Order: sequence, then structure tokens, then C-alpha cells
Amino acid sequence: MYAGMFFAQESAAGGSAAGFLLPLVIMGGLFYVLLILPQRRRQQKMKVMRSSISIGDEVLTSGGIIGTVVGERENEFTIDIGGQNVRVVKRAILEKLGDREE
Repeated sequence: MYAGMFFAQESAAGGSAAGFLLPLVIMGGLFYVLLILPQRRRQQKMKVMRSSISIGDEVLTSGGIIGTVVGERENEFTIDIGGQNVRVVKRAILEKLGDREE
């Protein structure tokens, strides 16, 4: 009778390990779907938007500055903000506002 109790406890312990891992796997999947995938999509959209910017486009920077792109280098844009040229890194561009019509 004692040996039967030992095996029952052992099988319950094995079942609880699987019961412990299943919620962790589900939580990991939810974390990936709800947090990581949307962030990757946003990053991809920003990358596409920044690569579509050309000279003459009006842009908004992360500092709230609106200007017109007058130059481009590898990792930076030169934007004109009312007669002053400012160099900003491409990561600082939040939005392409469209072509400036004068």
C-alpha cells in the first residue's frame, strides 16, 4: 500500500510540471503577440516612411520641429526651418507631412 502512494505522488509531481510549463508557454505567446509583433510592425512602417523621404518633403521631428528636407546623408537629414539649416538623425523624423507647396 505504501508503494502505491509513492507512485501516485510521483505521477502527480510530473503532471504539475506540465501544468506549470503550459501557462508559461501561453503567457510567452501572448506577450509575443500583444507586445512584440505590434512593435515590429511600427518599426517597419517607420523604416519604410523614412526611406521614402526625399529632398523637398516637409517633415516633423521628434522635437516638434517642422521643416523641409534640403539634404540627405547616410544617417541624417538636413532640414530647413525658416532660413536655418539643421542636421537631424533619421531616427528623429516622426512623420512625413507631405510636399511643401509655395
